[in-house]
Amino acid sequence: MKTELILATSKYVRTTTKKAGPVMTLIRGKSYLEAERILTFTRSKAAKLVLKTLKSAGANATNNNSKKEDALYVLKAEVGAGPTQKRGRIVAKSRINPILKRTSHIMIGLGEKA
Repeated sequence: MKTELILATSKYVRTTTKKAGPVMTLIRGKSYLEAERILTFTRSKAAKLVLKTLKSAGANATNNNSKKEDALYVLKAEVGAGPTQKRGRIVAKSRINPILKRTSHIMIGLGEKA
């Protein structure tokens, strides 16, 4: 029997996948309440953005699917690359060096363990 997966995504978040990836590994497989606690005390910008997405997934589970927060687990936690904003900076001899402002898509799936 498959468990129902309740998803929440945040798209075009202004952080790189390199910085958000280790934060996702911290919460993958943990219970919802424990993951929320971990992200609250993790000091990084990516942790705040992932926490926002996690709370959205929790709200989706309780309001739309009438699940209890105590029984929820983080079954899926992925981060993917979004579009890159390209900017330039003028350097010596009026040349331009590129500045790449990377974005990412954060996806969190909650469910109940069997």
